[in-house]
Amino acid sequence: MPFPAATPGSQQTPPPPKLYGISSPISLAAPKEADCVLTQKLIETLKPFGVLEEEEELQRRILILEKLNSLVKEWIREISESKSLPPAVIENVGGKIFTFGSYRLGVHTKGADIDALCVAPRHVDRSDFFTSFYDKLKLHEEVRDLRAVEEAFVPVIRLCFDGVEIDILFARLALQTIPEDLDLRDDSLLKNLDIRCIRSLNGCRVTDEILHLVPNIDNFRLTLRAIKLWAKCHNIYSNILGFLGGVSWAMLVARTCQLYPNAVASTLVRKFFLVFSEWEWPNPVLLKEPEERNLNLPVWDPRVNPSDRYHLMPIITPAYPQQNSTYNVSVSTRMVMIEEFKQGLAITHEILLSKAEWSKLFEAPSFFQKYKHYIVLLASAPTEKQHLEWVGLVESKIRILVGSLEKNEFITLAHVNPQSFPAPKENPDKEEFCTMWVIGLVLKRPENSDVLSIDLTYDIQSFTDTVYRQAINSKMFEMDMKIDAMHLRKKELHQLLPNHVLQRKKTHSAEDVGLVALSDSSPDLSAASENSRAAAKAGTVPGACQGRDSPTLAVMAASVTSVHVTEVSLQQVSPSEDARGAPGDGLPPTGPQAAISPPPKPSIARVVSSTLLVSHPPRPSGGTAASMANPIVGV
Repeated sequence: MPFPAATPGSQQTPPPPKLYGISSPISLAAPKEADCVLTQKLIETLKPFGVLEEEEELQRRILILEKLNSLVKEWIREISESKSLPPAVIENVGGKIFTFGSYRLGVHTKGADIDALCVAPRHVDRSDFFTSFYDKLKLHEEVRDLRAVEEAFVPVIRLCFDGVEIDILFARLALQTIPEDLDLRDDSLLKNLDIRCIRSLNGCRVTDEILHLVPNIDNFRLTLRAIKLWAKCHNIYSNILGFLGGVSWAMLVARTCQLYPNAVASTLVRKFFLVFSEWEWPNPVLLKEPEERNLNLPVWDPRVNPSDRYHLMPIITPAYPQQNSTYNVSVSTRMVMIEEFKQGLAITHEILLSKAEWSKLFEAPSFFQKYKHYIVLLASAPTEKQHLEWVGLVESKIRILVGSLEKNEFITLAHVNPQSFPAPKENPDKEEFCTMWVIGLVLKRPENSDVLSIDLTYDIQSFTDTVYRQAINSKMFEMDMKIDAMHLRKKELHQLLPNHVLQRKKTHSAEDVGLVALSDSSPDLSAASENSRAAAKAGTVPGACQGRDSPTLAVMAASVTSVHVTEVSLQQVSPSEDARGAPGDGLPPTGPQAAISPPPKPSIARVVSSTLLVSHPPRPSGGTAASMANPIVGV
């Protein structure tokens, strides 16, 4: 993808004054020579990260889309003939493939998939798309891994066309023919459409609006490439887990471009961090004034919709019907992102002063050095296909668990790492596929006490019940699909994660309240450690074998001689005890599906950790540290 030439401001002709967005620009200053030099350095820094696609690969994608477009036209003509349309109509019936997402924005990376939309005239049904078009794709020699997801919120056909992954949505317009110059931004196209077609059209309409609302598309694209790479490196790129997805990052960058319409990418990256580190959330980010089209479609409007008032970080799509693209954002994820914005601002200020290079902005801070306490979630299934479905469902619900943890008065922050990891097998000889996610916790010191007691039983139980219930209701659940959970301290993560993951750039702990890890070999902890390990041995649960009982995740307090410590333990209670402790948490009867065995509740290996709630350096552990109860027993 070509980039704007970095030329001094004296050689550029400022664009004619034009108002972009809902307010006047902050600055109309033209770029200086130093800004252009920094922009060129930014381009050179981005190249090794693989975010810039070669021209040859770009032309290959264009050729693939042309072939796919020809297939669509051919298929629509065949459907038209089968429905006995007049020859004159068949000759000009049209049909077209549109693209959206990162490819349409021009910021796709090497090997990225393509989001596409098949637009058909009114006589072509959705059922035709998932039957005859699916069959036509199946017969094509360049198509592999074809699969249809007809029951999804936005129905889609997924395939690999000549090595390029493509997701194809479908929309039927209320038109007799589809012209080549069709502009999907035309709101009148939404009339008389079913909601699934409107959802399918939304991606293209939003993408096209964004491109029409930025002053300089090339500067916007380069800035967005840099911001997306930064967000991925800093583990804050995931809509499903409560951070921001691609379209949300694009809208934040677009708003920055509107506020600094003449700036080049190096300046826009710096201004991006300046604007959004100081943004007064939950004031919404808008690229244009919302417009009412009287089509009776639900739009984001906190004046009318009470639920919209609770959105924490609203970023509103510019195309009708306007929606908040960040409704998944939670207190914790917003806190994490704002902190990253502030750090980004500090780094870009160093770059401006020539005290740092652009590469520093893309250094990944070690998530596993940042917190003292972690919760590890594991999803396992016996086959690869079942595992793929199971992992997708579990991941889509993790934000519910994070939301529950945030409500605990002693948890300041629950930060889920968007990156998942393969987990160790319980039995090396048994075929099993397992994925894990890690949630970092910041605990709050209780007032007037050094003893911290947290009970997360209900939070874990509610989360797992939600996952199992949806799996059963959607008829996806299979035996041996399980969720496991455990608590680990930072020093114990090596028992689950490889060293190359853990040994990244260290950062200061997020728990400035003074949660200082105490050595397991410390004599002050001997009594608690011995008692806890004895209990752990008695309560250790094999993850796959005894996973049917309800779990308890408890953070309990213990007093050892003159030192108050926090003990984090994971254990099981019997089903009857769980029923008394959390009435109504069990899965509802499934009626005709009662023949399905009840799903296993998450089996949790008990781990005991000790933490001192005072502010002084940790005692050295040396080589005599007592061994911890193995946290991956049964996982």
